[in-house]
Amino acid sequence: MELKPLNLVPSTKPPPGLNLFPTLNPPEKTLTFHKFLVLLLTFIAYAAFHASRKPPSIVKSVLGPEVKDLNGTGWAPFEGPSGPHRLGELDLAFLLAYSIGMYFAGHIGDNIDLRVFLTVGMLGSGVLVIVFGLGYFLDVHWLGFFLIVQILCGLFQSIGWPCVVAVMGNWFGKAKRGLIMGVWNSNTSVGNIIGSLVASSVLGFGWGWSFLLPGIFILVVAVLVYMFLVVKPDHIGLELDSKEIEMNVEGVALVGPDTGEAEEEEGVVGPETEEGAGAIGFLQAWRLPGVAPFAFCLFFSKLVAYTFLYWLPFYLRHTVVAGVQLSHKSAGILSTIFDIGGVVGGVLAGVTSDIIEARGVISIIFLLLSIPVLLFYRLYGSVSMFTNISLMLISGALVNGPYSLITTAVSADLGTQSLIKGNSRALATVSAIIDGTGSVGAALGPLLAGYISTRGWNSVFVMLILSIFIASLFLIPIVKNEIKEKLNEGKWLWISVIKR
Repeated sequence: MELKPLNLVPSTKPPPGLNLFPTLNPPEKTLTFHKFLVLLLTFIAYAAFHASRKPPSIVKSVLGPEVKDLNGTGWAPFEGPSGPHRLGELDLAFLLAYSIGMYFAGHIGDNIDLRVFLTVGMLGSGVLVIVFGLGYFLDVHWLGFFLIVQILCGLFQSIGWPCVVAVMGNWFGKAKRGLIMGVWNSNTSVGNIIGSLVASSVLGFGWGWSFLLPGIFILVVAVLVYMFLVVKPDHIGLELDSKEIEMNVEGVALVGPDTGEAEEEEGVVGPETEEGAGAIGFLQAWRLPGVAPFAFCLFFSKLVAYTFLYWLPFYLRHTVVAGVQLSHKSAGILSTIFDIGGVVGGVLAGVTSDIIEARGVISIIFLLLSIPVLLFYRLYGSVSMFTNISLMLISGALVNGPYSLITTAVSADLGTQSLIKGNSRALATVSAIIDGTGSVGAALGPLLAGYISTRGWNSVFVMLILSIFIASLFLIPIVKNEIKEKLNEGKWLWISVIKR
């Protein structure tokens, strides 16, 4: 299926907040100031999206408590032995809608005002999160209600990522991309932390409150985004340096730096016209260099990351740490350690990849190191609180580091391929394949965890470790190419030194 371009013209007017506060406009405020403002607004915006996704994982242990020797009845239809299955189905409904909506959101966002579109996504998400929480106050016990709300919420949530990445691409270029995107991509972990703390702090008043507050939070941030987010520098009369590059709405660079002549691959992309190449087919996009390895690696990486996102508080609630059974609130707060590790891991992976200029190598190192750490966490995480926190922190860094880096590395890699350079329609198809494949893994992981956890948590960790191992296997071709390039660079360097 091919989506036809929409006959819509994005607005080039500045946001209304800059009209209310004229001192925020140039020349009173410089390009650097507005770059920081865009960085801050997009960071908070996507953090708010993730904060509003966190409540379902926090309330899992309340909706379907399976802790021995505790008098918890749960919330129909999530109580009883089949409760984890129903909770997993809720996660699947949200994430499948999210993955399907991602492609359509990117296509629509390419043709309309990103600020307005992002605001719509945030407002819809906030309202639906609140509606889910109203299920508690209205005493709703119909599974269909919760499924419908999650599906609609997933569709609105899918608007967020394409929009914020596109805006970032309009303002920031390739220089120090690993560092900048590593820091900026921590918005997911920061959002998870905020959502966990807020939802856990009010869980004692009733699980509905855990949804109301994050829902209100994203609505407030939506207002700030609508009032002050500038989509492009030229909307307020500013210009970027010539070295800066632009990304399309899926977050892929439209114009990359010259990387030399690449080997031609017949039959991959058709001939270009003066207006750019036409859209490529689904199978043709899969054949582009790097697409299949990154897509399948992201599938398994997201599977692991989102399993922790949706099930870690539930796991902690059902695990005895140092002989103590954690409360619902304590389990939710403690789970933020994993996200703190994710912040550290994302920045560390970005910085190190900038230094050695081999993102695939850094990703596979993180992935392989996470295997023994997850094993140790399962075996020794219950020994003491210190051991649990330490291993959870390291696990978060190693699991989320490559997940964050792979997302940005894919953008950089595709943007510098001569086969599709400048072909925005080809880039849209390719990034939809990669993001869509990764999101399917994100949907599958929590669902499998819901079913497998009833057989024991050892089985869940076996699934996670196996997924990480498979993800690393798909990176081997990319790592080989990076190592080969480094060796060739060293070879030519030595030849140059000898000639001198």
